[in-house]
Amino acid sequence: MTEADAERSPQLVRELGPVDASMIVMGSMIGSGIFITSAESARLVGSPGWLLAAWAIAGLLTITGAICSAEVAAMMPRAGGQYVFLREAYGPAFGFMFGWATFLVVQTGTIAAVAVAFAKFFGILVPEIAADRYPLFEPISLGNSGYAISLSTQQLVAVVLIAFLTAVNTRGLKTGKTIQNTFTFTKTAALIALIVVGLFFGANRGAAAFTSSWWSPEANGWTAEKAQSNLGAVGTLAFLLLLGKAMIGPLFSQTAWNSVTFTGGEIRDPGRTLPRALVFGCGSVVGLYLLANVAYLLTLPFDQIQHAEQDRVGTALMKAVLGPVGVTMMAVAIMISTFGCINGLVLSGARVLYAMARDGLFFRKVATTNRHHVPSVALVAQGLWAILLTLPVKVILDPETGAKTYGNTYNQLLEFLAPVDLTFYMLMVGSVVMFRIKAPQAVRPYRTFAYPVPLVFYLTVAGLLVADFIYLEPLTAGIGYAIALAGIPVYWLRSLTTRTGRPEGESLGTGD
Repeated sequence: MTEADAERSPQLVRELGPVDASMIVMGSMIGSGIFITSAESARLVGSPGWLLAAWAIAGLLTITGAICSAEVAAMMPRAGGQYVFLREAYGPAFGFMFGWATFLVVQTGTIAAVAVAFAKFFGILVPEIAADRYPLFEPISLGNSGYAISLSTQQLVAVVLIAFLTAVNTRGLKTGKTIQNTFTFTKTAALIALIVVGLFFGANRGAAAFTSSWWSPEANGWTAEKAQSNLGAVGTLAFLLLLGKAMIGPLFSQTAWNSVTFTGGEIRDPGRTLPRALVFGCGSVVGLYLLANVAYLLTLPFDQIQHAEQDRVGTALMKAVLGPVGVTMMAVAIMISTFGCINGLVLSGARVLYAMARDGLFFRKVATTNRHHVPSVALVAQGLWAILLTLPVKVILDPETGAKTYGNTYNQLLEFLAPVDLTFYMLMVGSVVMFRIKAPQAVRPYRTFAYPVPLVFYLTVAGLLVADFIYLEPLTAGIGYAIALAGIPVYWLRSLTTRTGRPEGESLGTGD
């Protein structure tokens, strides 16, 4: 495939308006996390007040990140979004590392994790869909690595879902955005319904808000050792470390707001649309997430939040208020939510691979679009790798019996991608400063509000969280970083034979 062939293929078209862009932001953010991750966060911090604090700090981090990044997104609205920003701000190697990590860990890992969550809730409706049912083969251990390859019925559903949405998005942007808008409206309504049920019908005097100490975890029976053994710290430091870890779930639940930047080359009037979509979308989702956690605390005792079956706190709320019918309703609502989330991630993520290939940093065939004006080869490559990421599971040995069980793919994927994801968000936020230095005269349709306050806040808090994640989970974080850093020699080898840098015709501050 030659560069001329790529140029002659049908090009991307600007078909996404303000509503479409906002729906990509919100739809990519609202998935399964809000209905699941509060259980783990509650176990780590031990009190209602600190649970809300973990979600609030994560929310503030998301909003300030969006406020900062909107400046660069409006300045350079191109296919690949964040990949382009990092390439231009720090050099082609950084752009490649982001694209490499996005493909191998971040975007595809998120797709895989949310697809597994979809299957978990499908299992409520169809019990045969479970993590411990293996219709084709028993798990295959990968030596002494502590991991195995399995294909449970739960994983099989995740695989089919990823393949289906990948195929749908190859049929054109209009098809993808129609699915995205429809499911985002539907799942936002479902999340609002959950909040209303909890706040107005589920509130009771036996709930956590009235029976647990808000700011003293010890008064609720919490200890740092119970939350995580062998922590290596005590007192206030131990609690702060666990508070940081408690934000992994909330941050994952709010991640992927950058996905809309990947579609920058397909957005109409991007200088106005992108900043508005980022700020409105992130602000709306953060507000809804905080209200959902308030609903949990007003409806359920704190120990029921901490120990909800399979961490399904949203389901526990609906069951407490509406009984078995509430469980079914919640399962359907979360399946709708995760379906729309995966679609948004699939639609947007392939544009990063497409942009990399246009720069000669990925297979040239990936730089082409099909007759529907979408990067179909990039979509297929992304889908295949996301499917592979659903297959590995942790092997857990019972120390007394030696019996093997297999860990939760969902939580494992979160720990792999969280620190890597946050590091690249930090680089994107930092690119605001880089561009003000490198290109002070560039056209900026939007400038960061209250600069540099949100930027300083984001980089400080995010930096502390990354250090915390690495300290508490060095192995899983290390694997994620190792995959990202492996992009350096790959980039070096690729650059020996391929021209890299800014494609011809592009300049800072232009939209086309």
